[in-house]
Amino acid sequence: MNYRTNIQWLDGGRILAECGPMRLVIGARVGRIPQRELCIRAAKEAFLLLERIAQQRRLLSRRYREVPDGLDDFLVLKMIRSVLAVDEELTPMAAVAGTIADGVAAFLSRRGMTRVIVNNGGDVAIRTGSDESVNVGIRPNLTQSAITDIITLGDERASWGVATSGLEGGSMTRGVASAATIIAGSASVADAAHP
Repeated sequence: MNYRTNIQWLDGGRILAECGPMRLVIGARVGRIPQRELCIRAAKEAFLLLERIAQQRRLLSRRYREVPDGLDDFLVLKMIRSVLAVDEELTPMAAVAGTIADGVAAFLSRRGMTRVIVNNGGDVAIRTGSDESVNVGIRPNLTQSAITDIITLGDERASWGVATSGLEGGSMTRGVASAATIIAGSASVADAAHP
């Protein structure tokens, strides 16, 4: 993969990580303390995940009716399982952005972060520890920046995934909704559910 990579510091201890078509905003903290250096390590991990998916593109561009025997790559398996949970007509590539977001969030969670938010172009992986919550703004019209509703995702789950698609967004709805927001247990499933 010959993409240029870019990592920039953002406000609030977050970082922006770009590599080819991937644009991530990564934030992680322990309690109220942002962990910017660990977010930079997570960005480098995201670049490796994208590389692995690029190497498996032929396999990931096929439809599956069930998980094939003999696969041992957790990224490939997660993408296949996510689309099978939603629609057998999808290829695993329908879950690519969410799967990378989940992989980065898992990387950070394994290192003790109590609150993680990884936004991969609108496919968002959220991890919360006990007594942590995240407010997610909902935009019913992707052509406008106005947020009309807020959903609070709390610690009743350790893992959340949020994805929005719409008539003007990066992911187009199959129907006629101006926007549809999916909330799932993982960003990979939310991503697969919103094409």
